[in-house]
Amino acid sequence: MNKLKLNILSLGLLCFGITGCSESYLDVESTTNVTTENYYKTIDDADRALIGCYDGWQCTTSNGSLSIYVASQVMSDECFGGTGNTDGKGYQAIDRFDISVSSSDANLFNGTWNDYYAGIFRCNTLLQKLDQIDWKGDDQIRKRVEGETRALRAIMYFDLARLFGSVPLLTGPTAENLPQAEPAEIYKLIAEDLKFAADNIPTNAYPKANASTNDGRITCYAAKALLARVYLFYTGYYGASDLVGVVTKEQALAGLEDVISSKEYDLVPEFKNLWPAASSTPVQGKFEFVSTYAGDGNIETVLSMKFNTTQDYNGNQDGNRWLVMMGMRNTNWSPYGKGWGACTVHPKVWNAFESGDKRKTASIIDLVGEGIESSFDLKDQREYTGYTVKKYTPMAFYDGTSASKADGSGDFQTSQHQDFVVVRYADVLLMAAELGSSNAQLYFDKVRKRAGLTTKEPSQENIMKERFVEFAFEGQRYWDLLRQGIDVASSTIAESGIELKSGGNPDVITITADKIKTTKGFCQIPSTQITLSDNVLKQNAGW
Repeated sequence: MNKLKLNILSLGLLCFGITGCSESYLDVESTTNVTTENYYKTIDDADRALIGCYDGWQCTTSNGSLSIYVASQVMSDECFGGTGNTDGKGYQAIDRFDISVSSSDANLFNGTWNDYYAGIFRCNTLLQKLDQIDWKGDDQIRKRVEGETRALRAIMYFDLARLFGSVPLLTGPTAENLPQAEPAEIYKLIAEDLKFAADNIPTNAYPKANASTNDGRITCYAAKALLARVYLFYTGYYGASDLVGVVTKEQALAGLEDVISSKEYDLVPEFKNLWPAASSTPVQGKFEFVSTYAGDGNIETVLSMKFNTTQDYNGNQDGNRWLVMMGMRNTNWSPYGKGWGACTVHPKVWNAFESGDKRKTASIIDLVGEGIESSFDLKDQREYTGYTVKKYTPMAFYDGTSASKADGSGDFQTSQHQDFVVVRYADVLLMAAELGSSNAQLYFDKVRKRAGLTTKEPSQENIMKERFVEFAFEGQRYWDLLRQGIDVASSTIAESGIELKSGGNPDVITITADKIKTTKGFCQIPSTQITLSDNVLKQNAGW
């Protein structure tokens, strides 16, 4: 009987998608008739294993650990940590880049670390088995499966590399206790994986006619957009001239131009229709909304992480767990549903929008302006600013019943199903403008015109300002700051003492630039992982 040696250091308790689970995770024997020796034979086997890889990626969010989305918001200058006034202060430690704020939190990202390496394990296993699969002579199918799998691995390593800087680089389903790799080595794998996906996933693998069901699949166009994003971050943060010798600026731009010229994507005409809560009005007495939501898989979605309503407390994990963190603290105000009050919005974001910018009210819930504050329990909320995130928030029907399921029966914690849009077409346009497209003015104006604004020069400064408001609360701002250099990021995020309220009482937040510089913008390596590695892993500076 084949045995699966699972690396407790990197994976934790992994329930491998096609083998079943065992109580022992140090030396796991299959309890079904399917093993790694008799599986991975047919194209159907490969596709099921690929779905398991997508599931592994989804589990980095749906497993309930600290999501990169939430961390990205908390670390940025868009949001504060928030949460309940009597909750632990782990989010505040992340927000201030200062573990002394919550010194007992030595494992803020331990679940996150395990979830990512579990997903990477699945990808590495499938990639290792490709040669033993009977592809029936169809090389296109093999290229599609390999391309999607490698792109998923690249996405997960890109998240890890941005969060932690240097991490162990596992390219096979190994149990080795590896030290952290150099960033260039990690980014070389990311770049090669995405380039393979961009060059090899057939353009007709998932027809446009099925966009509503295929927006969660990685296409060659999604890979090209992601490759440009990685290029911009790596060359910006590390001051490199190209993406580790794999991708040049010209190649990154050419990939974006391919996405644009494909005519597969466009901007949704009304910005608010990109977001369920921003485009919905409750219907009194009914479990429904009047909605102009463009829908999942709309023409602007290049890639999204898919979720559904079937998550439960019995091992099914496919709901958007971090969405609950974003909801107003224990407050239902239809169409907005209750949550745990994380990521309270910095007032400067509200003030950053130009006059007449349609994106402002589509992005932010204004508790005073929308008449909510009088019903909001200020004593239960930490770091209250009067603003919270509208793009990603739970929803509730007219009577406060969770709208996570159409009939009102959903669990507000586990049934949230709003997709996370990883790449929008607007991002493709702005990245192309930033990389110096000959159509930069056209692309820049297209984004601004939808927002109800007039033309502007597509300078680097103006593009970064535009990205700030276009992608507010989409998990991009922090990385956009960091890729401009640690000095820019630290000075922008730093706070000399902003006044807000915690527990209904005056509170002041101070974030020092030196703390951010000391950490180099990276997060805490989980203490448990350092211990399990017998100190082969080294803690990041400042933590």
